[in-house]
Amino acid sequence: MVAGWFAGDGEDFRLLGTRCPACGTVFFPREDTWCRNPGCEGADLEEVALSRRGRIWSYTDSRYRPPSPYVIDPELPWEPYALIAVELESERIVVLGQAPPGITVADLAVGMEVEVVPGVLHEDAETTWTTWQWRPTGVAG
Repeated sequence: MVAGWFAGDGEDFRLLGTRCPACGTVFFPREDTWCRNPGCEGADLEEVALSRRGRIWSYTDSRYRPPSPYVIDPELPWEPYALIAVELESERIVVLGQAPPGITVADLAVGMEVEVVPGVLHEDAETTWTTWQWRPTGVAG
C-alpha cells in the first residue's frame, strides 16, 4: 500500500488526490509540493477524496510477469489480469488500475461504468499489500 493514496473500507473506500485551490486542478497520484499546472503558481494543495465511479476510457490485459518492484511469488504460476484506465466522474482525470480477480477484458467495454474497490495486490504470511481496483458497477464483490 502506498500511504496517502487511498483510505476507507467497503462503501467508504476512496482514492485520495490533491486539488490546487488557486486553479482547481486535481492530481492523482497526489501532489504535495506545488501545483503541476504550468499556468498556475499555487503551492497550497488540499487533500480531496476522488469520485468512487467513472467510465472506462481504455483497457488491456497483462499477460506477462512484471519485473520488480511488483511483488509476486515466483513459485506461483502467473495469472493474467485486466488493466483499466478510468475517467473519473467529477474530476475528469484518468486513473489506471487493475480489475478484480475474475473480471477479464471480455467483461469490459469502453464507456462502461466502474467503481473503485479495495483489492489485494499480494499477501504473504506476515503482510497483505492493499491496492485499488476498478469493478464494473452491478458486479458483486
